[in-house]
Amino acid sequence: MKYTVKIQLAIKFAAKTHDVYQKQKRKGKEMSYIEHPLTAGLILARCGASEDVIIAGILHDTIEDSVLEKKVTYEMLKERFGSNVADLVQSVTEEDKKLSWEERKKEALEHIKEFSHDALLVKSADVLSNNTELVDDHMRDGDVVFERFNAPKEKFLGHYMNVINIILEQWPKNPLAEDLKNVSFFLKKM
Repeated sequence: MKYTVKIQLAIKFAAKTHDVYQKQKRKGKEMSYIEHPLTAGLILARCGASEDVIIAGILHDTIEDSVLEKKVTYEMLKERFGSNVADLVQSVTEEDKKLSWEERKKEALEHIKEFSHDALLVKSADVLSNNTELVDDHMRDGDVVFERFNAPKEKFLGHYMNVINIILEQWPKNPLAEDLKNVSFFLKKM
């Protein structure tokens, strides 16, 4: 069976977290946020990832983006989806949203160096989903797309270039390596 009950439950859980409880949208757009984690899950499925890795991709922003009154926790994910999924989601979660954008991103870059291959795969799918959408938006709308982010264009792009470079350094044989190199090429052209 390819479309398992566990994957179905993860999709419902992510949809409730992002769409039902907070009506979350993509930054600066009217597009429902759920498109992003579902795209990450699809990328992971296409590269042959395990069920747990696909589920972690679908759930990767649930802890980080959940609202206080419906807070998603590590324990909640562990109970519903197992410790492997919970560990993967926790590994790609930015811990302290109170830090400045620069501090959070610097901390995240250091943390990537400690990722397992499965966590690198989840992070790769997240980066691909976010940045292929950014490239597409930029081709259509130009530099105005950077107004929706909490950092200027140069810092924002620099951060993602660093993330891609660290992922590729940590795991050169990553099944998403060519896709990451491709999106990196387009980011450099911006």
